[in-house]
Amino acid sequence: MSQAAPADAQRGVILLKPRGFCAGVVRAIDVVKIALSMYGAPIYVRREIVHNKHVVDELRDAGAIFVDELHEVPEGKRVIFSAHGVSPAVRDAAKARNLKVIDATCPLVTKVHIEAVKFARKGFTIVLIGHKDHDEVEGTLGEAPDSTVLVENVADVDNLVIKDPTKIAYITQTTLSLDETVHIVNRLQERFPLMQSPHAQDICYATENRQVAVKAVVPMCDLLLVVGSQNSSNSRRLVEVCQQGGVAAHLVDDFREVKAEWLAVARNVAVTAGASAPENLVQDLVAYLQNQGFTNLQEMEIREEDVRFSLPSGLDPSALVKLTPMVATSAR
Repeated sequence: MSQAAPADAQRGVILLKPRGFCAGVVRAIDVVKIALSMYGAPIYVRREIVHNKHVVDELRDAGAIFVDELHEVPEGKRVIFSAHGVSPAVRDAAKARNLKVIDATCPLVTKVHIEAVKFARKGFTIVLIGHKDHDEVEGTLGEAPDSTVLVENVADVDNLVIKDPTKIAYITQTTLSLDETVHIVNRLQERFPLMQSPHAQDICYATENRQVAVKAVVPMCDLLLVVGSQNSSNSRRLVEVCQQGGVAAHLVDDFREVKAEWLAVARNVAVTAGASAPENLVQDLVAYLQNQGFTNLQEMEIREEDVRFSLPSGLDPSALVKLTPMVATSAR
């Protein structure tokens, strides 16, 4: 049974960096803000622009209307595609309804889509490593549905039947666990030695960096709190990485979800945030922890990030300053 931390022990917070917003998320949120400023409300957005409850709620309050499918958007209106990307079928549906499309797909997701199309044109069977029903996976599968099979774990690999083992390639969802993906890829290579791979890793830089930071802090803490929403894949992976290292970890939307029993047995609490979580939520959590007696605050930077993505054509960056800032950008 876990014991409470000694009353006289100095309790602290280790704040990880990098954390929070990645370049693709910053770009996607800016796209919605700029569109609202340039064209006025309402602006329709297909699915959540990024997987964070607070971000979506604030953009909704500003005039964005989030829909599950395009038939909910009136004909001829303006719609934004989320950072997770869409399939060609969705693009065709938008064209059929004469919708004015602004594409906020993360460029790193677009890279995976392009890989899928290239492999399919060469007649390859494409093994997509990812999580079923995730928005990103849905879009990627749609690029070459007749040529792509989805695997979620090593067991799925063992059950694969490939028509031509000499023509097989793999791609991945961008927000996976690095360690879990390595195991899956290794098993694929054992079964299909001639399998081709992407030119560069599909798992995005931000996902990797945040997981590397979590691994580095595991020996220094006895609790990790990850700020992020439950439907955020990269946030959930951070929790898993920490738990695999033998340290308790929990995903919270904000400080109000922290449970007293988690803190009662902790001396050093590490804090990070998924790639779609705003920095103000992190700072609120840190302030809460300090009020609970975790007064020794230190920031631990593992890797520096300076990635930036350009906006889609037709959007005026200067329009961004016309809106009152909503969600604060993350420490980089």
